Amino acid sequence: MSTLMDMPPVADCSVAGCSYNDHDHCHAAAITIGGHDGDATCATFIPLSVKGGLEKVVTHVGACQRQDCSHNSSLECTAEAVRVGAGRDLADCLTYAPE
Repeated sequence: MSTLMDMPPVADCSVAGCSYNDHDHCHAAAITIGGHDGDATCATFIPLSVKGGLEKVVTHVGACQRQDCSHNSSLECTAEAVRVGAGRDLADCLTYAPE
């Protein structure tokens, strides 16, 4: 059984319009990766002007719904770390690697 601390951290996030982003660091306790058709979106992205999240946190990947990603094992991310940034959508998992 894995704990949150065993999950990969979010190394950086360059999505300036997300409520959880503070100076390229994600302040959500954990993120969920979703998407479809070869796209891996950050499903935690919230485009609000109000800042959210925790002040002191190392964000981890809480869940990955992209079964076709080479880093996915039983819906858990096995990458060393993930990067989130602009891609096909406003906020994508840039570490996503289709099998």
